[in-house]
Amino acid sequence: MRALISVSDKRNLVEFAHGLAELGAELYSTGGTQEALSAVGLPVRSVSDLTGFPEILGGRVKTLHPAIHGGILAKRDHPNHRKDLADHQIKTIELVVVNLYPFVETVSRSGVKLAEALENIDIGGPTLIRAAAKNHPFVTVVVDPDDYGSVLEALREGQPSEGLRRRLAQKAFQHVAAYDTAIAGYLRDGDEWPERLTISLRKAYDLRYGENPHQRAAFYHRERIPAGPWGIAQAEQLHGKELSYNNLLDADGAWAAACDFAAPAVAIVKHTNPCGLAIHEDQAEAYRRAFAGDPVSAFGGIVAVNRTLELATAEAMAPTFFEIVIAPDYSPEALERLRRKRDLRILKLPLLESDDEWELRAVRGGLLLQTGDRVPEEDVPMEVVTERAPDEEQRRDLAFAWRVVKHIKSNGIVLARDRALLGMGAGQPNRVESVELALLKAAARAEGSVLASDAFFPFPDGVEAAARGGVTAVIQPGGSIRDKETIEAADRLGLAMVFTGRRHFRH
Repeated sequence: MRALISVSDKRNLVEFAHGLAELGAELYSTGGTQEALSAVGLPVRSVSDLTGFPEILGGRVKTLHPAIHGGILAKRDHPNHRKDLADHQIKTIELVVVNLYPFVETVSRSGVKLAEALENIDIGGPTLIRAAAKNHPFVTVVVDPDDYGSVLEALREGQPSEGLRRRLAQKAFQHVAAYDTAIAGYLRDGDEWPERLTISLRKAYDLRYGENPHQRAAFYHRERIPAGPWGIAQAEQLHGKELSYNNLLDADGAWAAACDFAAPAVAIVKHTNPCGLAIHEDQAEAYRRAFAGDPVSAFGGIVAVNRTLELATAEAMAPTFFEIVIAPDYSPEALERLRRKRDLRILKLPLLESDDEWELRAVRGGLLLQTGDRVPEEDVPMEVVTERAPDEEQRRDLAFAWRVVKHIKSNGIVLARDRALLGMGAGQPNRVESVELALLKAAARAEGSVLASDAFFPFPDGVEAAARGGVTAVIQPGGSIRDKETIEAADRLGLAMVFTGRRHFRH
């Protein structure tokens, strides 16, 4: 058996090569891999011994040669292939162990120039991998060091089974596809919407089930440049039971809502909608105000905090059952207090930063892509359209409510006061029903509150219902053909109303 080994990721390489040598394999290698194996005394030969040709162009061309690819691609049961091998004195290669230049790791470093990035695009490696994977009925291809053990075990028993070779071939093609996807993403203009797009996903882990117990599920995270933590997929779990499909959906919504504020914020999410959200310099007070938004719905919810979680906040949370708590960090005392709840899932991850990542959403047969609904906090246009203008306190509450409502499912309505969510209406087929639901949640607290609507009011009835419930100021996009009627209703009822010219639909 001849094995060609050329790897960038050298995890477990020496142990694997020792195992192959013990089985009598002839080892051939290139560059750094050959040096690593020779350094520990393994009998490894250069690929130049197979090709009769030296590496050229500073190592750019090493394995692109008929003596290599003929030995990989030949069908062992094909008479003409066997004749060609004999005529050209080409030796067969039964095992190809290759993984690729660290392109993603290279371009993820700050200050990397295009020339360095291009030098880390592997050419020979993908060609070797594809050739071996194509001919997997006769050749075993290995791209992942985690597969060394199973391959060695199979070789010791005779040879890898057809099923194992096929699985490794599938993994090999996927390895090359992910690599090419990373290169294409790096070279793509950030504002470009390409005609053809590939997305690379890596499985984080299997889930017990999906939204319901009869559905299968797994959790994948996107591979991106630059590499590193950037969302709920990279959260570090410090405590508690394994995460479920629904946990992850809700955690993502809670974390996005908390991270959308520069001030200390606490978000409580249930079924992807914030049922409580508040900002306050005192974190424990922010939690208490968020919890007061809807104490009934908060039970079993997800709590996200955009600052290091403090002991006072952990103590305030203690009486209530929550599924998950998320924060960028925890004080030692707070973490100890939270860990007293055996099943509470405690997640830690860096704060989300605004970026140009696309948002993806699956529909049957395809994906919808869009840029994120990201708006700087200071960029909240408020065109006063009523006789009465909001005062400064109302303006602050309107700006807060406008940021909260973009996290509420459409038709989304938010009532707020003192930078705290008092009640919300979400996901209703008409806007006035969302207003009535928000008022129902807020109850007596609606008196003196402000209202944010994620889209325009098509009729005056929503504003009229808000006024009856005690709302004093409204922020909405405007743009309805009946805006004049809605403005007249607000003036008649003594409300202040501002238009933003921008909507926040979230379906």
